[in-house]
Amino acid sequence: MNWLSLLGLEGWVARWRAAIIEGAIAAEDRIELARLEWADQKRRMAQLVVLLVLFGCVAVIALLLLSLAVLVQFWDSPQRVLVAWLLAGGWLLAWVAVAVALVSIGRQAGNAFALTRRELQQDWRTIKEQL
Repeated sequence: MNWLSLLGLEGWVARWRAAIIEGAIAAEDRIELARLEWADQKRRMAQLVVLLVLFGCVAVIALLLLSLAVLVQFWDSPQRVLVAWLLAGGWLLAWVAVAVALVSIGRQAGNAFALTRRELQQDWRTIKEQL
């Protein structure tokens, strides 16, 4: 004897079963989306790190040689101290520019997984509407 049929709960159980199956499929889709976005984020971060290290090495060597060349040019002149302070100020401005760029990139990195968050927010709204 089927008690669910007798009590009229068979349709209700079937709807819940379908909802659970649909929810499981949706969860799998969201997990796959998050995995794909994570792989994309890791690839971009790895490229960024490699390019940052390479750029840093080349830039430091080039700028140190340029600073040395400028100091050598003005070594026997009365402006030697002024040139040294101008170079120090230039390096300070370069440091500030790099710090601003790093903060900007850090804020952009906060937008990672935007698609996954949007999908989960939409799913949550849909669930709340159905309740």
